[in-house]
Amino acid sequence: ATPFQPRSPYAAAKVYAYHMVRNYREAYGLFASNGILFNHESPRRGETFVTRKITRAVARIRLGLERCVYLGNLEARRDWGYAPDYVEAMWSILQLDDPDDFVVATGECHSVREFCERAFLEAGMELQWRGSGTEEVGVLASVEQGPGLLASLLPQAVAPAHVPCKEEFLRPGAVLVRIDPRYFRPTEVELLRGDASKARAILGWEPRVGFEELVRIMVRADMEELLQLRHCQDLIRRLATQANNAR
Repeated sequence: ATPFQPRSPYAAAKVYAYHMVRNYREAYGLFASNGILFNHESPRRGETFVTRKITRAVARIRLGLERCVYLGNLEARRDWGYAPDYVEAMWSILQLDDPDDFVVATGECHSVREFCERAFLEAGMELQWRGSGTEEVGVLASVEQGPGLLASLLPQAVAPAHVPCKEEFLRPGAVLVRIDPRYFRPTEVELLRGDASKARAILGWEPRVGFEELVRIMVRADMEELLQLRHCQDLIRRLATQANNAR
């Protein structure tokens, strides 16, 4: 196993908690287990985390609500899994006869750049990268035209004609991703990858959702939420107009 090397107060606190759990288990016989969970994502992830920040921005850009997303280190690599899969692992840990410690991870690494590219593709936009360092930008190479993709995300009650599809600024060469040095961490961990072989062997646990499907789930959830919100706003405006006209 790789020794703990916390690079932030948050990480140091987690190492402390890990040892406290082991101490209480060994000293007092408590049924207390550690789950060392690598990054686990879902549409419920907070928008300050890079994965949700990207998928939310992609949805807004596709709908004409935002022009560009600002990111930090595109080369940081993480072991991203699907949160519901990890909850199943936690539940399985609690079903054991004896407490133990487990790493829960996919064992795969992907960069922020890869996540960004895949997220834009899920929304019908292909990125190309130009420049280098903090001057690097992600520009639009191609875009799926028309409301087909957007309409497919709407509930059946929403007519395709009501799909907002502002693409006047989605032209090849449009800058959709920029680098902001403020988002670089002073003690960045370049690569994180977990070894969940123990969980596989003892719990019989395997991640069921892969990287591409994870990104697809998150992008489509954000697209659907925004589309439904826009539809509700349009419906309210139409009802208000009808009410005013009836007076």
